[in-house]
Amino acid sequence: MPIHYGSRDLNIVTVSSPLCTQVPQASGAGYNFRIRGDDRIAVTYFGEGAASEGDFHSALNFAATLRSQTLFYCRNNMYAISTPIDDQYAGDGIVVRGVAYGMPSIRVDGNDLIAIYHATKKARELILKEKRPVLIEAISYRVGDHSTSDFSQRYRDEEEMKKWEELLSKFSSPIQRMERYLTKRGLLTEERTKALRKDALN
Repeated sequence: MPIHYGSRDLNIVTVSSPLCTQVPQASGAGYNFRIRGDDRIAVTYFGEGAASEGDFHSALNFAATLRSQTLFYCRNNMYAISTPIDDQYAGDGIVVRGVAYGMPSIRVDGNDLIAIYHATKKARELILKEKRPVLIEAISYRVGDHSTSDFSQRYRDEEEMKKWEELLSKFSSPIQRMERYLTKRGLLTEERTKALRKDALN
């Protein structure tokens, strides 16, 4: 598939289509880093839907008990393709699962890039210092379709989308927030913003 990119030079393993397969792989990589004494960690990204798979639980238990140098990063955007979170779990999201497995766990605003940066930085420091895994759950919301083969209007109505738009109007979108922050700090100009938006459309 076109998004299954990877880079040996940048230590990026290719994306796996089968749900959750990369999570146990990251547990094993993080375990390898710990037993070799490497100053590095394995990071795996997955959605809350993948956390419903059996592989997720095996991976976290393996990592916690064997103290893998692994960061588990869950993007909870409220939908596993067409399945809402109410049909996925009855508990308080994914972060509590990390606590249950005995690992430090962080919940962060998935629409705040700076908050995500600091949470990830602190998680990495903790993993290397204490030689144990960390779970991050980033709470967000998927505004668009899951993919080009998805049509989200079939499983969520206009009323739900209206609530999201009202929330964004109060706090602004994550892109607008970051744009204002960078502009205020003098790191981005209006001309540069226009050029980036034009380039993104090409």
